[in-house]
Amino acid sequence: MQIEKIRGHQTEQLFKAVLELKDIEECYKFFDDLCTISEIQSLAQRFEVAHLLRLKKTYETIKKETGASTATISRVRRCFDYGNDTYDEMLGRLYPDEKPFQPGKGTK
Repeated sequence: MQIEKIRGHQTEQLFKAVLELKDIEECYKFFDDLCTISEIQSLAQRFEVAHLLRLKKTYETIKKETGASTATISRVRRCFDYGNDTYDEMLGRLYPDEKPFQPGKGTK
């Protein structure tokens, strides 16, 4: 959606550094140095919102479970629906056995 707006040397350097992280503990340390607590929590919240959207949870349920505003949920929904498909791709890698809700399949 906005890749060309963020593309550049500084962003590429950051992304390369993220790809070099070796484990969860290194991620915690790196992001602790890089971001404020609020920024990390915001990113984590958005990713959880995407997870719940993938499971076809309602906005009200997502708001209750994550504390995200409806504006945040809507923004993530737009990216989920019209973005680069990476939310679904990453969530599929993290939760390979999790089947996203499909209407008519008896899943609730």
